[in-house]
Amino acid sequence: MYSIQILQGDITRLEFDAIVNAANERLNGGDGVDGAIHLAAGPGLLQECLALGGCPTGEARLTKGYSLKAKYVIHTVGPVWFEESDHESRLLENCYRNSLQLAVEHDIRTIAFPAISTGAYGFPPGPAARIAMGTTREFLESGNHSMEVTFVCFDEGSLRHYEAQI
Repeated sequence: MYSIQILQGDITRLEFDAIVNAANERLNGGDGVDGAIHLAAGPGLLQECLALGGCPTGEARLTKGYSLKAKYVIHTVGPVWFEESDHESRLLENCYRNSLQLAVEHDIRTIAFPAISTGAYGFPPGPAARIAMGTTREFLESGNHSMEVTFVCFDEGSLRHYEAQI
């Protein structure tokens, strides 16, 4: 059995088995949620990330959580929005699928996602929320996975887009 929840808050302050980082391909920290996670986790996270050698768009990598309340951080790189295309949507779907697959492989039962690609990468929040919720439901139902998934929205605008998908 699985559950999907939505809440507004700061993903770096929440206690889950894993939180997902909307990372850049170099995994070296950046702006937005990526920078906040690196800052909250401490320097050990950056050292481990650099040793991974990067992460292509749509894929995911796992590290320890260091000073975070989460045991693990799953880093995934969302697509940069240029124009409405199936290619960018498929890459965003892959972010969720690959992150969830890593969670299953590491027996992660509680996982929190931010709104991947909707900040500096410019993916429109409505379609991004639809992809996030739809891909997650499909993944959890297809494998009969027992997992609690929470979408953590930083602001009220993002929260409304996710709530519209319930």
